[in-house]
Amino acid sequence: MVRPSAAAGCSSLTSLRQQRLLNPVQASGMALLFKVLASETRIRILHALIRADELCVTELAATVGMKAQAVSNQIQRLADLGIVAARREGNQVHYRVIDVCARSLLEQGFCLMKEVSVRRRQGDSVCKM
Repeated sequence: MVRPSAAAGCSSLTSLRQQRLLNPVQASGMALLFKVLASETRIRILHALIRADELCVTELAATVGMKAQAVSNQIQRLADLGIVAARREGNQVHYRVIDVCARSLLEQGFCLMKEVSVRRRQGDSVCKM
């Protein structure tokens, strides 16, 4: 199955500099999105799904070291936002990331962690983006 790249999914967006300033409702919606993503467990689940393309709940639970019911509860939050989708095969439910920006967001997170680490080692607190 060929999936569009994250860049392809987001390339039609206007540059942040060209966007109108978020209104309070938009900012609230974005904050809610980031609250769902601001979970160590859900980030690990997303990363595991991106690495494997698709996993059933039991495989995902084993990968992240959690019980299947706990994974199901956490992944439901991601499904509610349309970030992941489920496919039933017999008794198994398989999940995959369907939001093309989720991969890009995790890649940006890794990049930011690396850059912060480098700046800390260099004693540089100024972000050069």
